[in-house]
Amino acid sequence: MPAPADPKQRFMAVIQRNVVNPVARRFTSHALLETIGRKSGLARITPIGGRRTGAQFWFVSEYGERSQYVQNIKANPAVRVRLGGQWYPGTAHLMPEDDARRRLLSLPRINSAGVWAVGNNLLTIRVDLD
Repeated sequence: MPAPADPKQRFMAVIQRNVVNPVARRFTSHALLETIGRKSGLARITPIGGRRTGAQFWFVSEYGERSQYVQNIKANPAVRVRLGGQWYPGTAHLMPEDDARRRLLSLPRINSAGVWAVGNNLLTIRVDLD
């Protein structure tokens, strides 16, 4: 079980849930990750920043296994990713062996800067798109 969220993570979660995520969901150019809630069984949509490379989509979770969507992935790795307004089914893989800070250098700069600034337990995630 992941450690409880620290005060900075709790604060950022409130900002992301109430301000950033509702705005980002409205832009078709923003990548979205859909997981299935491990407790509710309902679809959960989270704006993410990452990059498609061939049949894979790479991104970094700023809070690693403490992120709710990562907990959902662990329970059910079947996900969907929205890219350019189109949904793609895939299978998510946690990549703890990957150097997440190095990975951020190859991902979109604005999102990577935010993840780097607020993150405290970075974790790379790869989605193999079907």
